Formats: sequence, structure tokens, C-alpha cells
Amino acid sequence: MTLLSGSSTAEIDAPIDACWALVADIGAAPGWQRGLERVDVVESDDQGRAVVCDTVTDAKITKVRCRIRVDYAPPHRMTFRRIESDDVDEMEGSWELEEIADGAGTRATYRLAVDPGPVGFMARPLERALRPLVVGGRADELARAVAARR
Repeated sequence: MTLLSGSSTAEIDAPIDACWALVADIGAAPGWQRGLERVDVVESDDQGRAVVCDTVTDAKITKVRCRIRVDYAPPHRMTFRRIESDDVDEMEGSWELEEIADGAGTRATYRLAVDPGPVGFMARPLERALRPLVVGGRADELARAVAARR
């Protein structure tokens, strides 16, 4: 059962390629994604993109460590899913980018679904604490990071 899921969307005043450059650079994500402390690239594809990564996320209550697999469909979609973790039973997420404003802007949507496993009576308080961190403002964070690079 997935306990925590949600999405966030932002319209960004930048072309899709500028947004994709940040989304696809998984190793740099801790610099602009709140709570994401570390990303260590374990395996790259023949284009040099990270395809297996170890991540550490500060979930306030604990540090969540996950090994994820990343798939790319440039410049519109990047997906990731848990392949190994002692901290969460399941996790999958995505970035979806859509051109708007005749290519001058981008609509970015971040989605995440996490099953933290058997947390019993802590389920609802944990969900309330984590939702803003892992889902709430992710698309706005991308917008700020793209603006900072321009």
C-alpha cells in the first residue's frame, strides 16, 4: 500500500531545454532539491547519464537511503524507482516537462509515491510531516533553480 503520494506543478519562464538540463543532472539535484542530501552515481549509461544512484534524503524523522534506477525520455520525462532500500518498501517518481507559451515556457510536474513500510500508528503523522518535503514544492524548486542559472 502506498502511504504517501502526490504531485506538484509549476509554470516556468524558461524553455524546456533549460529545465531538462537541471532535471537530467541527477548528481546536482541536492543543490536545489530541499531535503535531498546526497546522490552518488553508481552506474551511468553510454551517454554519461546516471542510471543507478544511491540517495540520502533527510525525512526529518530519519535519513532515508535508497538505491534508485533512472530512465530518461528527453526532454519530456524522467522517471525513477527504488531498486533497493532498508528504509522504504517502494518508491517511484517522475518529472514531466511540457512546452508552453510557444516554447518560451515549460510546465513542470513532479510526482512521487512512497510506501515507507510498516510504520503502524506513525503512518498519518509521518505522512503529514513528509508530504511538504518530498512532494509539495518540488516543481517550484525547479523553477527557482532554472531562474538562478539564467
